[in-house]
Amino acid sequence: MKRRAGEREKKLKKKKLLEELGKNRLPYMTPVDADFHQLWKSKYSKLIFRKSDTVPEELHQMVQEGFLTLQEHDCFFQDLVRIKGKDFVTPMSRILIGNPGCTYKYLNTRLFTVPWPTEGYDIKYCSPQIHDACKALIRLNDYLHIEAVKALQGQNLVETKEINDTTVIDREQNFATSFTEKGSLSKDQSSCCVPADDYISLKDRTSYNVTLLNYMDPLQMLYLKQEPYFGMGDMAVSWHHDENLVERSTVAVYSYSCEGSAVAEGDEQTLNGRDLAVWHIGLKVAWDIETPGLAMPLHQGDCYLMLDDLNMTHQHCVLAGFSPRFSSTHRVADVEFEWLRQFWFQGKRYLKCTDWWLKPIAKLEEFWRKMEIMTSLVLSEVRKEEQIEEQRNKTIRCFLLVLTERERLRKEWTARCQSEAAESLPEDQKPESHPFWTDDECNMPLPYDLEEVIADLQNRVQWVE
Repeated sequence: MKRRAGEREKKLKKKKLLEELGKNRLPYMTPVDADFHQLWKSKYSKLIFRKSDTVPEELHQMVQEGFLTLQEHDCFFQDLVRIKGKDFVTPMSRILIGNPGCTYKYLNTRLFTVPWPTEGYDIKYCSPQIHDACKALIRLNDYLHIEAVKALQGQNLVETKEINDTTVIDREQNFATSFTEKGSLSKDQSSCCVPADDYISLKDRTSYNVTLLNYMDPLQMLYLKQEPYFGMGDMAVSWHHDENLVERSTVAVYSYSCEGSAVAEGDEQTLNGRDLAVWHIGLKVAWDIETPGLAMPLHQGDCYLMLDDLNMTHQHCVLAGFSPRFSSTHRVADVEFEWLRQFWFQGKRYLKCTDWWLKPIAKLEEFWRKMEIMTSLVLSEVRKEEQIEEQRNKTIRCFLLVLTERERLRKEWTARCQSEAAESLPEDQKPESHPFWTDDECNMPLPYDLEEVIADLQNRVQWVE
């Protein structure tokens, strides 16, 4: 209910904003504008940018090879998402990599991590190359974690106290050491230490547990939506807040655009100071028509951080350039319920990388079957005439709420699996409606369609005015 109310509120705000604008467009700035840096400092100061030459060259090489490896192994997939009650296939292709057992949900679709190599977990990859690609991304994750800690401390967004002792994450030390031995990290980067009293806050907000990898070749897209408020041009990703993250956690992004592959030198095209051939991150203050927007160019190997509450107070979009682009977007994802149908909704895509998820999902389904059995047993009890009427009615009312929601979700997921968008996907990516069973399957304690069960309970209960 809260999510649906939130979606309605966003829709009304967007409608009001567009009505106020009419045919006009809001102003925005790029680095060529004289007041760009003043605007950035005053209204977008929690956006931190790192140019590619500040990142260790060895890390660039590992990560970029990892992107290309995953692409060669067909590990990027267009997601089937739901927007305003309709299913769409995303123009961007994605894969989620991260801690074993972590997921990330956006636009009513849950993605499951391809686990990166993690001590204590037996992860079998489909090829050594996929293992190496995932290993490169955990190295990038460690690097961006250190950068986020430094950025938060630099902006005084974490309370600082006199340091007597310091606590340093072992993996940070190992990571910094591995590169400083090669002379790639500067002294201040390798000595990033966290005061013990501040460590818990920093850990909650910067210990990324997943990275969502994105890939798009704009020249292969038949249509890209135009940015509606500022006239910034083609959007690869529309204006949004990142969803389902730990509150005030930092989002870190590494961008790799394959520059030079699409446009010859001298073919530069501009739009209000924006080079259309170059990918940009666009930012705006949420639902504000007074503050100019910001469009920051993203070149090969650039990184940026969205600190603290920037993801909540501002919205961002991705403006497409002309060349293909990969990105790795590191997040502190929140853990939620609703996994079983979401997993099979992805089809068999994960088997291209690893079979790690099959065991935990099988265990989860075992628990779900026990829940169905317990539901059936409770229903048998409330149907017994010797039960005290008041207690029976109370139990039935509770179960009607649960079963009605369960029936609604089953219908919704069945419809999503049979949508036109779902049918357009390749065979190994088509959604599976699972768990699913027919009435003649006697091993299930309840029918898949719960309408008759719900109607029976409604007839039995005696509502008290």
